Amino acid sequence: MHVLITYDVSTTDPAGRRRLRRIAKACLDYGQRVQNSVFECKVDPGQFVNLKTRLCELMDADKDSIRFYNLGRNWQGHVEHFGQKEPYDPDGPLIV
Repeated sequence: MHVLITYDVSTTDPAGRRRLRRIAKACLDYGQRVQNSVFECKVDPGQFVNLKTRLCELMDADKDSIRFYNLGRNWQGHVEHFGQKEPYDPDGPLIV
């Protein structure tokens, strides 16, 4: 499944900036950053549960928000990209 994750973390204090870094790092463990606070992740259902649980534990529900958009298996027809940077293709070749 392909999931789009967006988040808004309050960074008015050092704890908020730390949460922001930790949430971004957790998202990087499962996918690719496509904009500042937006990640595309290709995960199986078990990984999705783990990621969602991890992110919800990291956030402060009184100050932050996280949104999960399940784009499903046929996500290519639901995503259009314009502008700079090449779009992220999780099924494409991996170049290290």
